[in-house]
Amino acid sequence: MISTMTEVLHYAAFTTTPTGGNGAGVVLDASALDDAQLVVIAAELGYSESAFVTPGPKPDDDRSFTLRFFSPKAEVGFCGHATVATAVALGERLGVGDFDFHTAAGEVPVTVRNDDGVLKATLTSVEPRVHEAAPADVAEALAALGWRDEELDAELPPRIAFAGVRHLVLAAATRERLAELDYDFDRLLRLMERLDLTTVQLVWRETPTVFHVRDPFPVGGVVEDAATGAAAAAFGAYARELGLVAEDAELTLHQGHDMGQPSLLEVELHAGDPRVRVTGAAISL
Repeated sequence: MISTMTEVLHYAAFTTTPTGGNGAGVVLDASALDDAQLVVIAAELGYSESAFVTPGPKPDDDRSFTLRFFSPKAEVGFCGHATVATAVALGERLGVGDFDFHTAAGEVPVTVRNDDGVLKATLTSVEPRVHEAAPADVAEALAALGWRDEELDAELPPRIAFAGVRHLVLAAATRERLAELDYDFDRLLRLMERLDLTTVQLVWRETPTVFHVRDPFPVGGVVEDAATGAAAAAFGAYARELGLVAEDAELTLHQGHDMGQPSLLEVELHAGDPRVRVTGAAISL
């Protein structure tokens, strides 16, 4: 059971309404909790991930924090939606502006701003990387998903993309293919564990800068994520690597609609900076 001494905040990230976005637990003072307690709390909360906050490595900086993320099953190296939720929670208490978050994946600067009464957070990813996926691994992923080769968009080839954690990017040729998600949970789980994947990011391109995405997350004990900021950052790197967008670009990602939890993720690419910026709102539940 969650201790009555542990204050857990509940937020939905990448949404402005409580019926949308991805829920996250946020514990702003996790200093007294050990790893076993963090796992138990995350499991009891049942969100795809929750964030646990302790002071950052700069003792004199009251806007520097260390963040750890736990799914209901295990610790996760980086989580975008829980980062956005934590930033907004801190922004409500400490004021808008810049925060310095330290994660297992590296340092993640975050800026919180007030946008017409709605707090939004922009995270800046660690330096991403993108590489080809082995054909046998792609074939196994398609088999687990129940997808056929001809249902993929040939202009958006499979890749493994990293911006804090690893994601396999697979692009559907049609919106209908993306909408019909009914996969073999255990088979996909085994592949993802072998490849050290956090999610499989399934995408469909509506326009050159607007995408619809879905993220199976069996390694976290969750069938699907409603909004995945880490995958959005990885996808921004993917889009740049493949030359799908200009060096300076703004992408819009729609996620969670097929789950009834619509989410909006904004991705920015800046020329001369390999990092990817992801912006979203968050609200207290």
